[in-house]
Amino acid sequence: MSFLGRVAETARLMVGLPDYDTYCRHMTDRHPERTPMTRAEFFRDRQQARYGSGGGRCC
Repeated sequence: MSFLGRVAETARLMVGLPDYDTYCRHMTDRHPERTPMTRAEFFRDRQQARYGSGGGRCC
C-alpha cells in the first residue's frame, strides 16, 4: 500500500470508517466458506456496531 493509501486508511479509521477492501481480504483469507457482505451491507453493519440502535447509548 502506498503512503497516501495508508494515510487515507488511518484517517478513515480515526473517524470510525473501517476499510471495506481490508474486510474483503480478511473474509477471503480467514473465512473462505462465507460470502462477504456487500459494500452497503458492510457500511450499515459498521454504523450499527458503532452507534447501535436503542439501549445502552445516550448519544
